[in-house]
Amino acid sequence: MKDASVDLLCINTIRFLSIDAVQKANSGHPGMPMGAAPMAYILWDRFLNHNPANPDWFNRDRFVLSAGHASMLLYSLLHLTGYDLSLDEIKRFRQWQSKTPGHPERGHTPGVEITTGPLGQGFGNGVGMAMAEAHLAARYNRPGLDIIDHFTYVIASDGDLMEGVAAEAASLACHLRLGKLICFYDDNRITLAAATDLTFTEYRAQRFAAYGWHVQTVPDGNDLVAIYDAIDAARSTADKPSIIIVRTHIGCGSPHKHDSFEAHGSPLGEDEVRLTKENLGWPAEPDFFIPEDALRHFQEALPRGKEAEEKWDTMLSAYAREYPELAQELRCTIGGDLPAGWDADIPVFPADPKGMASRVASGKIMNAIAPRLPSLVGGSADLDPSTHTALKGMGDFESPDLHPTDRQGTVGGVWGLRGATSISGFGSMPWRLL
Repeated sequence: MKDASVDLLCINTIRFLSIDAVQKANSGHPGMPMGAAPMAYILWDRFLNHNPANPDWFNRDRFVLSAGHASMLLYSLLHLTGYDLSLDEIKRFRQWQSKTPGHPERGHTPGVEITTGPLGQGFGNGVGMAMAEAHLAARYNRPGLDIIDHFTYVIASDGDLMEGVAAEAASLACHLRLGKLICFYDDNRITLAAATDLTFTEYRAQRFAAYGWHVQTVPDGNDLVAIYDAIDAARSTADKPSIIIVRTHIGCGSPHKHDSFEAHGSPLGEDEVRLTKENLGWPAEPDFFIPEDALRHFQEALPRGKEAEEKWDTMLSAYAREYPELAQELRCTIGGDLPAGWDADIPVFPADPKGMASRVASGKIMNAIAPRLPSLVGGSADLDPSTHTALKGMGDFESPDLHPTDRQGTVGGVWGLRGATSISGFGSMPWRLL
């Protein structure tokens, strides 16, 4: 671990930027950023592979704040590490046309990967991102040239895990053995109305263990060494997704709102902000204070990110020399470009008094496009005989732990995701395209 005093200074900088922004807006959620700051800091400072100068660098790690109500946690990290998000925008939190809306919005704020308003949706999108990484890695990676190699990290709240969409996505993630998906569960045990035991008393660790996830618990959300070790262990677990349950305290450091639902969804109030700063040894003035030592440390992310992207660019150049066709295909996929002739074989349906079911016509069109469009991926669970979404001869996106014979037993029945590819997995990725 690095200098503990610098770590604490950086963590408190995140906390107080969040507190001051919410207080100035007189609206927002200060409590979760206060409690979750240590785990978010350790992730971003020690592990997250990203380039603040180029938020769209393709092989970056993905970070999803599924608990979008805690948006100031993310905005603080983005500003401090050098993204194009100024302190003036932090001061305009939740104001009209600012880059810091109440919930993060993709395409609006640099560094925001996904819009996370409805609870559970960010968790589900995180699973989708991990699936995309695994799909692309299996298609394009070659021995010694792991051109697609990044993690997806999610911070989820109690509210996220209460939602059904998160349960369904969690089940699928383990089924597909998405070992590069790591979720932090901010276990602060507080909702907007009261403690979580009012409505949510299930055993979360046992639930994820039953799905088949790699489960760890950190009893103290301020224990930086334990958090670091948990992330390290999760990254080393290649055959299943990981959840790290971190016991945090909403409103951590606030004398009167620590562990209180009053820190959930409302400013602390001017008096409580002052008392919290006194309690944590933070200057009362000025607001939005960023210590030079903390900013200097955070912005070490800029040269690290530049070096990481340059290293990847060098690998990509070597890959293009050895596999020029695949490299061009990958560039088209990354850029969202359609290859020439992708629509050459789309069928035309003459007028027919009897009509053709739209699902049948759709299936014919998808199967005409799929051989020319390797980035086409879709899914229908076990319904493709009815929905006509099967891509014939293109293979299934599946875990290697499932033998093809395990997936038989119903006419046309398959598990997993249909993908317009028939290339087998390479390297050490813990799944394959069948």
